[in-house]
Amino acid sequence: MRGTGETPGPAGATTASPKRKRRRLPVVLAVCVLLAGCGLVAGGYYFDSMPTPSDLKLPESTTVFYADGRTPMAKLGAQNRTIVPYDQMNDSAKQAIVAAEDRTFWTNRGIDFKGVLRAAWANVSGGQRQGASTLTQQYARIAADLRGVTYSRKLREAVIAWKLDDAYTKEEILGFYLNTVPFGRGAYGIEAAAQTYFGKTVRRDAPPERQLTQAEAMVLCAMVKQPEADPADPEGTPGYDPRRNALAKQNSIDRWNYIRDGMVKLGYLTSQQAADLAYPDTVRPIDKDAGRSDLDRPTGLVVNHVLAELRGTEPFRGKPDEVIRDGGYRIVTTIDKRVQDAAEAAADIRRDTAPRAVRGQPRNWQAALVAVEPGTGRVLGYYGGDKGSGADYAGWYSDEDGQARGFGQHPPGSSFKVYDLAAAVRDGISVKERFDSPDTKEFPASGRTKGSAAGPIRNAERAPCQPDCALWEATVASLNVTYFELTERLGTDKVIEMARQAGVESMWETVRGNPRPQRVDLRSDPADEVAKRFSTEVGIGQYGITVQDHANGMATFAAGGKRADAHFVRSVSKDDEEVWTEQLRTTDLGLDREAVDQLDWTLRRVRAAKLDNGWDSAGKTGTWQAGKSTTQNVHTWMVGWTGALASAVWLGTTDGKPLRTSDGSYDVYGSTGAAPIWRQFMTKATEAMKLDPGKYRFGEPKFPGDTPEPTASAPLPSTAAPTPSDSPSPSPTPSSPSPSPEPTGRPTSRPTLTPTLPPPPTITPTRTRGPR
Repeated sequence: MRGTGETPGPAGATTASPKRKRRRLPVVLAVCVLLAGCGLVAGGYYFDSMPTPSDLKLPESTTVFYADGRTPMAKLGAQNRTIVPYDQMNDSAKQAIVAAEDRTFWTNRGIDFKGVLRAAWANVSGGQRQGASTLTQQYARIAADLRGVTYSRKLREAVIAWKLDDAYTKEEILGFYLNTVPFGRGAYGIEAAAQTYFGKTVRRDAPPERQLTQAEAMVLCAMVKQPEADPADPEGTPGYDPRRNALAKQNSIDRWNYIRDGMVKLGYLTSQQAADLAYPDTVRPIDKDAGRSDLDRPTGLVVNHVLAELRGTEPFRGKPDEVIRDGGYRIVTTIDKRVQDAAEAAADIRRDTAPRAVRGQPRNWQAALVAVEPGTGRVLGYYGGDKGSGADYAGWYSDEDGQARGFGQHPPGSSFKVYDLAAAVRDGISVKERFDSPDTKEFPASGRTKGSAAGPIRNAERAPCQPDCALWEATVASLNVTYFELTERLGTDKVIEMARQAGVESMWETVRGNPRPQRVDLRSDPADEVAKRFSTEVGIGQYGITVQDHANGMATFAAGGKRADAHFVRSVSKDDEEVWTEQLRTTDLGLDREAVDQLDWTLRRVRAAKLDNGWDSAGKTGTWQAGKSTTQNVHTWMVGWTGALASAVWLGTTDGKPLRTSDGSYDVYGSTGAAPIWRQFMTKATEAMKLDPGKYRFGEPKFPGDTPEPTASAPLPSTAAPTPSDSPSPSPTPSSPSPSPEPTGRPTSRPTLTPTLPPPPTITPTRTRGPR
């Protein structure tokens, strides 16, 4: 393991570093004196078990990648460290650190014998502990501390330094030191320090203007003496970071001058070169997120979900997040950068790339979008807000303390009717079966009568088929009367169970006396028990769900009723060894081929779901009104799928106020608000994925045993602007989270994943107003 390279020694000459047997005697004598105070048994332990550099497990930053495994998404970890081999470093830091910390490094025997003897005597006599200063001993101290050894530091340093000096060349030891020593601001090692403080590198193969200079290296090496401010007195003992305060800058200048003098004495600089050297004032300002990059982008929210998901996996369960962040892992997410770019371009309504219908609107407008791969549950795109440190309007997650975070639940309105429809076709109800569909209708069994506080159920729009409509016509026209009756007929438990099985794991119920809706885990109890917490209004989308869950439900239908759990992590590895990988698994919802085809056939007739790029597509709009208003809306939705991609889009407000356009209009619906975002995203994402739409065609249903198709049928979707036919009637009756939808959609051979994140112990706050 001993190297043969030469290193810059004093006076600029290169000095070979052969090991000499005679070095052992003074080392042994010094150690023996120290052993007298610590015990021969402990000494024997250190001789046998002290880690050499090849044994060390040093903290390294964890990098999060997109699904391709090559494109970085974010860097995690309080410790920012990048290893550069010694022979690839330029001489600036090599010389400066020797001048700063150990001017006899190239000639000493790895141990400061006087210092060790002083420490040994203090140990024996009970006096004050003494310090030792060789670079080899300093590295030994770092190595021992990182291994968590708790015995005498001086014995530890002496023995490890002895072993290091015996096993490695001076060049190797200096390389170990420069790659591990802390420089402050979370930077460990000289390369991380060069990047953090100056935006440069120590690599000798970099362009000269990008390489760390001698003067800059001296600033960095000055900081080694005290990398961080004293927590007990940060102002009075600030250390040597010149950007911390005036005293720290003066400390830095004084030590920089000390290092410059040492550089002259060691022959690294001539007196004239030293005189011409200027203290650099180009140190970057302190960044509290040093070592953590790209977390304030929209994908920072993805990282939150990644960490939450990994806390539920076997390798990381019960461990603090530092284990992940500082573990030097490679985390490959499910996020496809092509899909993510399309999601941000469409859903970030502040960008010029957003659809014209939603650009330039009031500041309280907010959109969220989640895209899931059918058959696997992989989240391919996620937009919950424009900042990773901000609110998450697409979902929720548990933080390290088990607290729920996020504002991703919103009443889905008519977009939830997809689950009613799936439950109906699974139950053998044909989409051509006819329903009584007047403009208003009483439902005494559900308490919706003229004499009730909520009143009868009303349709928000009219349809040509009224008052006698086929289920598919009522779906296209989004008739609430029809769907309320359908929910009563099926039972709320069946609708909830369908939603749960398809992917809706949480719904929010309204609890009397509580100003905020409360999360209900739909997996916690049987569907008939959960259903007791909700009213029939669940069938018209009164109870909040998340954009993420809704997208996963759509992915289940796109996969022909094969449900997979939505997830964000594909794999975790370290040092080319796999630590964890996704466990793909699907659950069949029991939708036969005919049921799947009827679902696709019906929802492709929704005008807002029409894509003009050759793909078969299906979808449903949704709108939820503000309070009891019949003219103002606060939540709009568009959800749907192709055979290759499913997504859900929500557009609402951050403060719960009605959606009001910049020109003062309240005419904002799912078809005019969320739908343009959905169509742009689905068009651009499927285009970017470069898939053949011909391989993902929908089947045609046979409609066995059905009555003839009615003459007053709605036309197939066109490219004309969709009409606002997605608003359920007001329903002030409080209720709780809605049931899980049953999947139907294009069958695929892709497997799905088992859930990795256990249900959170607390409930997520909501931004919605009262149910309507």
